Parts: sequence; C-alpha cells; structure tokens
Amino acid sequence: MSKFEGVHVSDHWLQSQFTQVQLRSLKSKFTSSKNQNGEVTASDLPVLLAKLKPFSEMFKESEITNLLSKSGVDMSNGIDFEGFLRAYLNLHSQAAARSGNSNNSFLKATTTTLLHTIDESEKESYVAHINSYLRDDPFMKQFLPIDPATNALFELARDGVLLCKLINVAVPNTIDERAINTKRVLNPWERNENHTLCLNSAKAIGCTVVNIGNQDLVEGRPHLVLGLISQIIKIQLLADLNLRKTPQLVELVEDNNDVEELMGLAPEKVLLKWMNFHLKKAGYKKPVTNFSSDLKDGEAYAYLLNVLAPEHCSPDTLDTKDPTERANLVLEHAEKMDCKRYLAPKDIVEGSTNLNLAFVAQIFHQRNGLSTDNKKVSYAEMMTDDEEMSRDERCFRLWINSLGISSYVNNLFEDVRNGWTLLEAVDKVSQGSVNWKHATKPPIKMPFRKVENCNQVIKIGKQLKFSLVNVAGNDFVQGNKKLILAFLWQLMRFNMLQLLKNLRSRSSLGKEITDADILKWANKKVKNTGRMSQMESFKDKNLSNGIFFLELLSAVEPRVVNWNLVTKGESDEEKKLNATYIISIARKLGCSIFLLPEDIMEVNQKMILMLTASIMYWSLLQSTDDSESSPSSVAASPAPSVNGDDGSEFSIGAEITNLSIDDGASDTTVSSTQENNDTLLQ
Repeated sequence: MSKFEGVHVSDHWLQSQFTQVQLRSLKSKFTSSKNQNGEVTASDLPVLLAKLKPFSEMFKESEITNLLSKSGVDMSNGIDFEGFLRAYLNLHSQAAARSGNSNNSFLKATTTTLLHTIDESEKESYVAHINSYLRDDPFMKQFLPIDPATNALFELARDGVLLCKLINVAVPNTIDERAINTKRVLNPWERNENHTLCLNSAKAIGCTVVNIGNQDLVEGRPHLVLGLISQIIKIQLLADLNLRKTPQLVELVEDNNDVEELMGLAPEKVLLKWMNFHLKKAGYKKPVTNFSSDLKDGEAYAYLLNVLAPEHCSPDTLDTKDPTERANLVLEHAEKMDCKRYLAPKDIVEGSTNLNLAFVAQIFHQRNGLSTDNKKVSYAEMMTDDEEMSRDERCFRLWINSLGISSYVNNLFEDVRNGWTLLEAVDKVSQGSVNWKHATKPPIKMPFRKVENCNQVIKIGKQLKFSLVNVAGNDFVQGNKKLILAFLWQLMRFNMLQLLKNLRSRSSLGKEITDADILKWANKKVKNTGRMSQMESFKDKNLSNGIFFLELLSAVEPRVVNWNLVTKGESDEEKKLNATYIISIARKLGCSIFLLPEDIMEVNQKMILMLTASIMYWSLLQSTDDSESSPSSVAASPAPSVNGDDGSEFSIGAEITNLSIDDGASDTTVSSTQENNDTLLQ
C-alpha cells in the first residue's frame, strides 16, 4: 500500500508553508542537484532556482545570486534542504514585491502556499451546507451538526470519510461507499486509503487537486481542506447549468446559431447569462459581469427575485438606501422561496465571490424562471451528444484537467478548438515537444492563429506516431468531435505507456510497452493467484461482470477487495454493483481513472485498457518502494497519479531499478506497433 509518512521538516513553521506534494517535488529537485560528495552548495542554488517554473520567467541566474547574497546566504558554504526551502521562500517574496500585486498570475503559478488565509464566512457557509446535506447520513450523523465557531470541520476531515461523503452528495454514486473505511477510529493505513480514494474521486468529478496530498488532509490543513470543500460544493451547485441537464437554458439565446456558444460557456458564465437574461426583463439597466462588485449594493438581487418570485416582493427592498439592510431584505425574500442561506448580509456588501455564486446557483435551482417552449427544448436536446460520445468527452475533459495545466476545460469540443489547451496537454505528456514561440495564447481573434496552433498539435502527434491520416489542424478548429476524441485517446494512451516504460527504463533498456504487454501482465497476475479467469482481449465480453478486475485488484493488493460484497455479475444490477466497486477500490489504491461503471458493463475497449494499465502502473510502482534511494521523496501525498499531477514530473520513473514488466519475467519484448492505435480507434 502507499506510504503515509510524508516529507518531514524539523522547522514546523517552514513545513507549514508547503503542501506535501510541493515538498516532495522540491526534495526531488534538491536531491538531483547533489554533487559527487552528496552535497549541495549555496552556489548551486541560482542554477536550481532559475529552472523552477515560478522563477524562470522572472529572474536570471545572476539576479538570483545577488538576491541570495543580499539576504545573507554564504555562497561558498554547503546548504541543506531546509536552507534550500528558506531560499525558495525568500525568492518568492522578492518576486511578489517585484510584481506588486499578490493576486497576479505569477503568484497563481507558484508552488508555495505562503499567502493562505481562511475566510470565516465561507467556512460557516460550507459547514451549514455539510450539516444540511449529511445530517441524515447513517455514519456522519453521529458527528453532526458541526460547530462553525470551532475547528471541528478540519478535525472531522482528517479521517477522509467526510470528504468522500461530500463528493457523493455533489455527484451521486461517484464513490461506492462500501469502499470507504468507516470505523470510528481508523489506523494510519485506513486513513490514507480514504484520502487516496477522496483525491482520485475529486479529480474524477472535476476538482483541481494538483497541490493537495494525503498528508495535507491527514493534518487537516485548513486552507487546503476548505479549498477542496469549496470546489466540491461548487460542482454540486453548478451541476445543472448545461443543456443536457437543463435544456430550457436554450431560451437564453435568441438565435439557434448561438446554441453552440452557450454550450461552450463555463457554468459560472451560464449562470451570469441567466441572471442578466432575467434582469433585462425586469428593467435593470446595468449588466452583471461578476459575482462580487456588481452585486455589492444588492439592487441586482432585488430585481432578480422580484421577477422570479413577485409574490414575495417588497417595495422596501429597492427603497432602502442602506446596502446592508437591502441585503438582509434580499435574503428574507430568498428564504420565502426556500433557498438555503449560503451567505449573510455582510457577505453581499463585501462582495464575497464564492458565496455570491453559491447563492445565485441556489436561486437558479429553486426557480429558474425559464419557459418550456417545446420547439426550443427539442432543438437543445438534439444538440447534445449521444451517450457514448458524452462519456468519452467527460473522460478526456477530466483527464486534461487533472494534468495541472493552466487552462481549465469546461466543454471539451469547444475549449480545444483554439489549439492552446491541446498544446498545453501535449507539452505535459511529452515535455519540451511544443515550440511555444510558434504558438498563440488566447484570446485569439485571428482564425488562422487557431489553425497554426492546431497544426502544431497535429505535427507533434505525428512525431509521436499517432494515427492521424488525413487529419488537419482545421478539423480541430471546426470542432470535429470524432477526430478530437480520436486524438485525445491516443494522447492519453501514449501518456500511460510512457509512464509504464519509465518504470522499467533502467532494467529493460527503456523498451516500448504495448497493449499486448499490459494484457499479458494482467493475465499472469491473476493466474499466479491460482484463479482461472483470463482476459482474451480488451473487448472480451466476459469482462462485463467485473470478476476479472476484482481478481486482478485482489492479486496486486489482497486486502483491498471484500469478497463478501462481490456479486456473481449475472444481472445488469449485479454487474453495476461490481463495476462501481471496482472503480472505487482502484482509486482507493491510488489509480487515477476517469471511466464510469457503464464502461465496464459495456466493455468499452479504450476504458478497459486504461483501467488495466492504471492497475499495472500502481502495482509496479509499489514493487519499487523498497529500492528507492530516498523513500521520503516519494512518500504518500497523494498516491502517485498516472497523470504526473503530483508535481514530480515523473521523476520517480528514473529511479527504478531491477524491474521488469512481469515482476520477474523478462520475456515481454513486444515492440510498439501502429496496429494498436488503429484497432482502438475503430
């Protein structure tokens, strides 16, 4: 199982400035800079720091040398890891001073958590949300209600159960609750399993968890726990703001040609568009462009609620001159509509973005005020994708968002059309492959610049030996869904095969790993346990009952499967129970996967391959734990992801020794072939 001790620093204050993921990444970089004597000197720091992403665009090596000298660092002496961390924080503060704005893009790109604060209003709101939605949960009700005036929320989050339950509230059935360890007192392994399950499941619903690790949750770090809870609740509240869930949203556009544009908007933008749609009908003159300053005076809320629920309106709301009093009347009006109170009057007046967004989303859920024009609704339903394409879109969208790139994908087919997001994803998977001098960053006004970006994506794909016959950059710009999905599948598969290749790079001379290798490994693992199940191919219909994958998971970690919970998989209901259980226990081990139970039940060839490869990657990674030269540099936060989103840039693969694809057998030497791609693209 995954380790849980983390990277420790003797100075508690210094350790508190970093997450475990960040410490692990920095420790790896520091260790790799040691000289033949096993030391790092202060004179090595400028070269090391200048290569780090937060500083590479702001400082030259000579500038870093001068800044460190001025701060009192003796450049002739050796330096330990803690000294390196202090130098890092010092340079961070210099960068912040130079930029002159703590909210700029530079600080968003840094890896430290120096500037974290806790918003007590948000904390109180999220506690109220948890108390409301989990009060009837059979296990959680013994700990509720949580007192928002204390740190009980963060203490309760330390076992991982609360966060897992909250994810299921946001997106029902994401986690099979049979896989959650729910004893009142958990041992460290069980706690670590819960957090691994939580983080991998959070990624699978769209949360960004790049800088959050298991140890951070075990320690109950307030700013990280609250940040994760905020994302989960936001996903829950915005879940219906799309045409698939609410086709009535098509009323927001005047022309059918604008429907595609609406489909490409982020949920927050759709919510603003919905709000302005009703404000315009109500006669409100000022457009609302954000959930902060534009709502501070409360007038927009008053107009919105008056048009949605005129039966509860009061002239006093607009007549009063005191913004706080108006905000209070707005909240009273909303309560009469049965809206949950996510914020206090002062939160409206102070312009709390997160709480205002939650409040507007709650109003939308209670009464969206949209018509049920059958003609328009039918057109909106026609515009949505078929189920299988929708599942693939979901999988690749979540996978891209898990990579830790700067862009966030809300609608895959719309957001990749400018080519920039694809370039970012490609560069994460094949580092250094993108020529950024020939790329154009959004917003892109000139169409040919989008084509240039996409042409470079195609060019790199061909260099990586993807199957891209008769595919041009303009196909992506035009939003060809089939070709976009085909490219992303090959990119995702390439990423996984490269990770597996890296794990045995030293022992097997970096031989290519193929689908046949993965199939052979899985069958051998199960066979070695004495079980008879075998997988003929990744489209073997016998896989639909889930038994083979349960036996494979049990083979790589015997204690992870509770066979009392496994069904025979004879009916569709039994197959779904098994499939849901498989996904959750795989995530509990540390597999970062994005498939749905239906993908197993229907034996979706692509997703079956990724599931098997993810289990293989985790298993091989565990077999190397004892041979790691620096165990603390890879300890547990979170369990290594198949996407490299732990900040370590796959560096762990370079440290593997004495590893072969069959955990001892060295006869798997099949070379990579184009047929693997072509078969799975059919």
